[in-house]
Amino acid sequence: MRALVVEDDPDLNRQLGRALEDAGYAVDAAVDGEDGHFMGDTEPYDVVVLDLGLPKMDGVTVLERWRQAGRDFPVLILTARDRWSEKVAGFDAGADDYLTKPFHTEELLARMRALTRRAAGHTTATIECGGLSIDTRGARVFIDGAPVKVTSHEFRMLSYLAHHQDRVISRTELVEHIYDQDFDRDSNTIEVFVGRLRKKIGTDRIETVRGLGYRLVDPVARPVS
Repeated sequence: MRALVVEDDPDLNRQLGRALEDAGYAVDAAVDGEDGHFMGDTEPYDVVVLDLGLPKMDGVTVLERWRQAGRDFPVLILTARDRWSEKVAGFDAGADDYLTKPFHTEELLARMRALTRRAAGHTTATIECGGLSIDTRGARVFIDGAPVKVTSHEFRMLSYLAHHQDRVISRTELVEHIYDQDFDRDSNTIEVFVGRLRKKIGTDRIETVRGLGYRLVDPVARPVS
């Protein structure tokens, strides 16, 4: 899963970036509204953290322009505690949730997990698929209750497939959602990660749809062809 943090306080921006990476996200960052708007307008994100008090272009304007352009990713806005009017303006511009500063990082992470789950049609922190469990809260994977050790990139891929299970995901889409902007992207590595995951969770859980991409399936429920 891929996140964008638009926050002009460099220390808070770095803090959020580290916390999100530790939680299993690929993270891009911007420190002003113009860069944040450009990144959100040109890159596919699963969730965005947007401060409203930004230089160059304020957060409400950024959000309004994203929504006018059809960018429908979930957006969590950050506001000053005494600026209730900013919350109203943020929601009217298309925000999905908000936090007031100062805040606890764990609450922000919980709200972001909820936003990404709801956007994908899931209601709980653990996503199940035929004995496979993805704990989005702890960035952990289990098979029939037994823990499976995965790398950060493997977790990102599996989490994205799980959020969109039963839908075919192209290699290009996976590349766009598991790597940050500065990563040296190579779609061929997707096959490597798929191969590693199949060894860890079972060869029949990630289906290859020739010419289209990959799909996470329940091997027991899969229809016999």
